[in-house]
Amino acid sequence: MPLVLASSSPRRQQLLTEAGIEFVVRPANIQEIRLPSEAPKEFAERMAKEKAAFIRNYGINQNEAVLGADTVVVIENEVLGKPADANDAARMLRLLSGRKHFVITGVCLAGRNFEDVRSETTGVYFSELSEGEIASYVESGEPMDKAGAYAIQCGASRWVAKIEGDYNNVVGLPVDLVKRMLRQHGV
Repeated sequence: MPLVLASSSPRRQQLLTEAGIEFVVRPANIQEIRLPSEAPKEFAERMAKEKAAFIRNYGINQNEAVLGADTVVVIENEVLGKPADANDAARMLRLLSGRKHFVITGVCLAGRNFEDVRSETTGVYFSELSEGEIASYVESGEPMDKAGAYAIQCGASRWVAKIEGDYNNVVGLPVDLVKRMLRQHGV
């Protein structure tokens, strides 16, 4: 059964490719707005489901399955999405400095006769960041399109003191979970 990835994220595409999973890309253009009092995990799962539904509703072949995913960074129940600007990126990095936060990725695998929604949560500990480190990282432009204003696989890796859970989840897709879901549904 062919797989359609409802995302234009290069990180997700790279992770699937490295895992030997064949797919085609059809980006889902939806608004990512957290509902009032919606828990971070439910928000990530709902966004993954909505991305998959967007592609599924615009037509997939009978034998295709759609994979939607959404990643959020959470610290003290505050969801850190993609920064609005450089000041917002610096604010997020200050929040993460010297603290533990969580990365939650919601995943939805949907076919004509099934819909499977799950999530993975990974704990990440950042070391203390200086104002100079924050300013330099923000100036690099790297944090601007990343949830939580950082990419663990790039420059921010130097600040990661410890992770608890799935590294690939922090990159953008819990590959092991996705592989299990694909197997379970014959994709």
